[in-house]
Amino acid sequence: MDESADQQVPNPAPAAPSSVLSADAVPVGTPLEWPIVDTDGSLLFASGTVLATADEKAFLFKHFEPRRGDLADATAQPAAVADTHAEPQTPLTLADMHVEIGALVGVRLQMGSGAPMHPCRIIGFAPNHSLFITPPLQQGRMLALGLGENIDIVAIASQAVFRFVCTVEAICRSPFDYVVLSRPGPIRRLRERKSIRVETHFAVRFGIGETGDTYDGLGVAKSLSALGMSLMAPWALGAVGDRLRVAFRLGSAEMDTEIQTTAVIRNLQKSTGADSSSVHGLEFDQLEPAQQIALKVFVFDRQDDVQQWSHGFK
Repeated sequence: MDESADQQVPNPAPAAPSSVLSADAVPVGTPLEWPIVDTDGSLLFASGTVLATADEKAFLFKHFEPRRGDLADATAQPAAVADTHAEPQTPLTLADMHVEIGALVGVRLQMGSGAPMHPCRIIGFAPNHSLFITPPLQQGRMLALGLGENIDIVAIASQAVFRFVCTVEAICRSPFDYVVLSRPGPIRRLRERKSIRVETHFAVRFGIGETGDTYDGLGVAKSLSALGMSLMAPWALGAVGDRLRVAFRLGSAEMDTEIQTTAVIRNLQKSTGADSSSVHGLEFDQLEPAQQIALKVFVFDRQDDVQQWSHGFK
């Protein structure tokens, strides 16, 4: 008896479409029908973007691992969690931080793990180590805080970045608006070294000139400091002294912040070989306080060398 005739062999399930892109799948000169992302999910090109030249496409595949952003990819690797270089030996105190009145701090509601930091300043210390701060602002309005709510604090001192949690003890309106925070919980400090510049590799969208609503291409951030970056692009984006628009996302264990600002080209190194890419030394010139916090925290998170900050906040 032929058993095979009585057995139903199920057809194999069709393989899920892969999000991994080949160079042939990315058009040049026509709008993209889907967004392109990197392996960690960061946006490289939005849908509708036009890659102008084959060199721009070659740059994309040389420096990134492009994927379709509209397709799930089981093989995509999650972004690595940054090493915060915590120092667990002796518990730190307010005195150890050397944070002074007027120091800039960032406040984030603990419930929003990816929420941005909102800037404010320390205006006083109580004998019991409570903190007095100006109300953190969100789009020009006081951030909604609740009594008894735990909040994340990032404090910017002269030589380090500190992180801790406080509880909102009072929200006061007289004689002016201010917030009273509890004594800090366990304080974490990032290591201090000698250079504020760190090596990086993440996507940066750039636009030529100071104004405009769209971006002209994609580059790679080769290094980053709190004041600027080294940007590799498929071609020279301008001359020394010209301004660009740049947009990029800073992700760390503590925050996830979108930076959109302008920058001045301070130096330019053009490739002398067959590769037409150029490296631009950029200085940021219009940073909001929340962006300054994000940059400094990002640098300290990834530091190999960190020096004392002498420039302060703009």
